[in-house]
Amino acid sequence: MPDWLLTGILILAKLGFVFFLLLTGAAYLVLLERKLLGRMQLRYGPNRVGPFGLLQPMADAVKLITKEDFIPSQADRVLFFIAPGIAAVTALLTFAVVPFGPPITLFGRQVPLVICDLNIGVLYFLGLSSLAVYGVTLGGWASNSKYALLGSIRALAQLISYELSMGLAIVPVVLMARSFSLTDIVNAQATVPFAVLNPVAFLIFLISILAESKRTPFDLPEAENEIVAGFHTEYSGMRFGLFFLGEYINVIILSSMMTVFFLGGWHGPLLPGIVWFFIKVMLVAFFFIWTRGTLPRFRYDQLMHFGWKVLVPAALANVMITGAILLLLE
Repeated sequence: MPDWLLTGILILAKLGFVFFLLLTGAAYLVLLERKLLGRMQLRYGPNRVGPFGLLQPMADAVKLITKEDFIPSQADRVLFFIAPGIAAVTALLTFAVVPFGPPITLFGRQVPLVICDLNIGVLYFLGLSSLAVYGVTLGGWASNSKYALLGSIRALAQLISYELSMGLAIVPVVLMARSFSLTDIVNAQATVPFAVLNPVAFLIFLISILAESKRTPFDLPEAENEIVAGFHTEYSGMRFGLFFLGEYINVIILSSMMTVFFLGGWHGPLLPGIVWFFIKVMLVAFFFIWTRGTLPRFRYDQLMHFGWKVLVPAALANVMITGAILLLLE
């Protein structure tokens, strides 16, 4: 078989595997969250569709597909159509640079378990993270609803504020790994994860990705008791489903990034690397669910105060201290 054909088949196989894994993972993460929140609130959660409620995601998908696709009469129809797609596609594209296991040998050649090992993987992640805000903003603007507009403005301000601290928390990681490639960053943590070497950056990144995911205690863009459902108030059917899918894929992506940047990626004893990667991602995703079940929502002024007056200065100071220590060690 020609080399180019084999390379193409392997890339398509990895794309299919990651696409299936993300969609299935997002569907069952919703079920896991509903069950865990049910247990935290002393109830069972979904348990009627299939054994232990395992077919509930399929029932939810059928419900979303068959519901009426309502469009407000004064809405900007073009932007209203494309906004949910932007939210879902940007989340899916980010996983292209995530290394989810060590290289394996297939057909006598070494195959890296990453779709595309970009040498600017960190910048690619930050760029797509910035683009994702357009889906939320355009959806709120195009709906021609005061609740949706308020939700999108809140989301825009929140994502810009916390993306700055998230980016600054990654700078020490790049300095310590001396590379923008996510594979090189994982390899640099073969002995000690960066969460141990730089716990301040780890903590800032953890708080920032909670805010980036727009989940409790940072769920002001969707605060139900204040602005109905925020930026997706006017959406229904599968377009609402795309926003929903994008949110849970984003949780998986951010959990994967936490694993890559601070938890050593696929490195771990005894078990295969891909299993270690999956375990770490699920632990971070469990943290997302746990915070939703236990913490109250911030007020908007507290959110802005914490982002600009606490996280950003702390992240800047951490960058300078890490740089100085690395300079002294050379």
